Formats: sequence, structure tokens, C-alpha cells
Amino acid sequence: MGNTIVKSQLEDVSSFLQTTVQELEDFLNKTTLAALMNEKQGDEEYYKAILSHMRKLLVYCEEGLDACHVILQGVSFQKGAAEKTLYRIYHQCIEEFFSPKNDAWFENSRSAYTGKNAIKLKSEVPDSLVRLFKGLEGDFQRIREELEYYETDYRTKMTQTK
Repeated sequence: MGNTIVKSQLEDVSSFLQTTVQELEDFLNKTTLAALMNEKQGDEEYYKAILSHMRKLLVYCEEGLDACHVILQGVSFQKGAAEKTLYRIYHQCIEEFFSPKNDAWFENSRSAYTGKNAIKLKSEVPDSLVRLFKGLEGDFQRIREELEYYETDYRTKMTQTK
């Protein structure tokens, strides 16, 4: 892929991450476990798992955003570093959003056929969490589709250099 295409994708991902970081920070700074329990009585351990993974996702997104800024502000554009960063963002941010390691939620693979949101929570949760997921999902899906190329391309490059 040419430098201008990769740079354009990196700028788009940087903008996406900036928005995502802001939304996650706003939510996590205003939300406590007690507030969630007051909003809707439920499984406290489940709420903790969701908040814990949201904090982890926020850190991954902040790291990805920082990496984008470093590459974009460099004197010359480093295509290889940009591609590696996009690959890492795909795995650390996008894949973690759709399939978190702690299994606090999951992606319904049939959602593409139903036109409904793909993220399914395992239990009932407060509306504030439902709104957060619905608000984030569309952009995560869009970026995932843009970056899926790096999933195969980067792995192919790595196996060819061995």
C-alpha cells in the first residue's frame, strides 16, 4: 500500500481513537460501581468485570492514539511503523472491543443479518452501559472493516521474512 493511503488510514484511526478515548474517559470518570447498582440492581461482580475491561480498553486506545501521534508528527512518514501500529490497534483495541478476554460481553455474529447491534451483554445492565456500547459500536465496526487488511497483510509479511 502506498504511503498516502497508509497515512490517511492512520489519520482516520487517530481521529477514531481520539473520540473513543474521550467517550470512555467521560463515562468512566462519571460512573462508579455504586452508581450502576443504583441505576439498576444486578450482579455486582458482572458490573465490576465490565468496568474493569472498559478501563483496559481505554488504556489500549490511549496507547494506540499516542503511537499514531508519534508517527504522524515525525519528520518523515514511516510506513512500516504505521502499518505495525495499525495492526496492533486492530488487535488491542478493535478485537478487544468485540471479544474481550474476560468474556464480559460478546459479539453476536448474526447481527449483520438482523441489522441489530452486534455487542451482546451476558446479563441485564443499566441503560447507561447499553447506551455507551451502542454509541461506540458503529465506529468500532467501521474501523474494523478498514483495518482487516492489516490482519492478513502484516501476518503474511512476518511469515515471509522468517
